[in-house]
Amino acid sequence: MSENSNDIDERALSVLRQYKDGMLQSELWKTLGISSREGSRLVLRLMRRGMIKREEVTVNGRRTYKLYAVEVGTPKFSISVDASSILDIPCAACPRINECGAGGFYDPSTCPLLEAWLRKESAKLKLQRAQSAS
Repeated sequence: MSENSNDIDERALSVLRQYKDGMLQSELWKTLGISSREGSRLVLRLMRRGMIKREEVTVNGRRTYKLYAVEVGTPKFSISVDASSILDIPCAACPRINECGAGGFYDPSTCPLLEAWLRKESAKLKLQRAQSAS
């Protein structure tokens, strides 16, 4: 391959961004002038980096893939965190926080204060779920 992988990756992404409804992978390979072997490696590389997604389709009775560029800045998932749930965590006021760590004398997995707090938070979540299910 005469170009480095970053150049071909950018060219592939540029082409795929022009096709909002996706593009067959064989068409991408033809457009880029690369072999199916190089194309397969390109697709796997871009998928691992979260830059494209692919969808299995059947064309003329043959299984192939349609490729789509993933929009930059599109979150893969979102988590909503309420800061009020951690305001009363006992670790924040613990005098042993600097000595605390997994496997040490002061260990979060054996801390009775942390365990009590986690049980309280878990009970609150269960109550909220039960109320929202009603």
